[in-house]
Amino acid sequence: MGRFKVLRSLVKDSFNTITHGSKKYHLWMAALTFIMLVGMYCYSIQLNEGLSVTGMNDRVSWGLYISNFTFLVGVAAAAVILVMPTYVLHDIDFKQAVLIGEGLAVAALVMCLAFVIADMGGPSVLWHMIPGIGVFNFPNSMLTWDVLVLNGYLFLNLTIPLYILFRHYQGKEAKSRVYIPGALISVFWAIAIHLVTAFLYQGLQARPFWNNALLGPRFLASAFAAGPALIILVLAVIRSSSTFKVEDKTIKKIAMVATVAAQINLIMLISELFKEFYAPTHHSESAHYLFFGLDGKDALLPWIWTAISLNVIATVLLTFHKLRNNFKVLYFACFILFVGIWIEKGFGLIIPGFIPGPYGKIVEYSPTGIEIMVTLGIWALGAFVFTILAKTAIGIEVGKLRYKK
Repeated sequence: MGRFKVLRSLVKDSFNTITHGSKKYHLWMAALTFIMLVGMYCYSIQLNEGLSVTGMNDRVSWGLYISNFTFLVGVAAAAVILVMPTYVLHDIDFKQAVLIGEGLAVAALVMCLAFVIADMGGPSVLWHMIPGIGVFNFPNSMLTWDVLVLNGYLFLNLTIPLYILFRHYQGKEAKSRVYIPGALISVFWAIAIHLVTAFLYQGLQARPFWNNALLGPRFLASAFAAGPALIILVLAVIRSSSTFKVEDKTIKKIAMVATVAAQINLIMLISELFKEFYAPTHHSESAHYLFFGLDGKDALLPWIWTAISLNVIATVLLTFHKLRNNFKVLYFACFILFVGIWIEKGFGLIIPGFIPGPYGKIVEYSPTGIEIMVTLGIWALGAFVFTILAKTAIGIEVGKLRYKK
């Protein structure tokens, strides 16, 4: 009963915290709410008229929604770079940022699930994925495994920080024997969620563009580049707008992880390009379409070459020690790296897998305004969720929120 009273007090204090703030904070939350409402309106049009209002068709059946889903799975998995050093290796430098990283993982997973619902056409079909009710097809279906690992990882990233914050709210230290087992599981689970997502594509034999043994490792490399890049940018905003101070050495350590991952990601890209173009076969047509166009169709050319340029520039900036330690350069490099990987793992991975079709027909894909606004609404939802979680966590960690007996 005592714990329930503390939890009720925590919820009440958290609600009071997230509903009060500076003028900039209220403008930020109002902007996110407006974008979410516009996204909901566009989604209502999609529910009413069906997926025909999107740019997807019977040739290219995955578009902007699944592209963002794939990318955000990697962002969620990147929380492991903070969880393992903090909870397992007891690195105090990472301890300052670990709750922020886990909050980002929760927000990313919420967006992942929202994009899946949007791509399925509506929430009414979700019952198909409920064990014992729908056609779950366990254990043969890779999609089944993806549903399990995503929801399991969401549970871990919710319960571990909640327990730690619950103890800190009472002015007590969290007991390591309670959260360390879950932290160890989450380390392996984070890798599993992205590998299983990669296996979803690799297992489709009719799509040779995805039948690549490097797909899984490259998913992880790009995740551990884009995820830390986003964490650094978020920490920069938090440092400038709150009393929660993160040491420079913490950001520098995270930047080192992003640097190594970005370098590995580029090496894997070069390896894939060599495989596709040194001795090309008819299975190389999707790659040829992506990088050079095919039969006069070249809609993805500006996207992929922009992504590669941003990745190369960001990796070069991060590689040089003096440039990486200049925080203005670091933030710029993290931003363009995040955008570059978003393009590469979205349009650069999903769309070419469907082009050309099994009979050689080329049908290009371009997202509609409905798709774009629904996508922006889901991103706004993720930012809204993260802002609420971060504001509460920061209030507890700096001592502003404490249980009053």
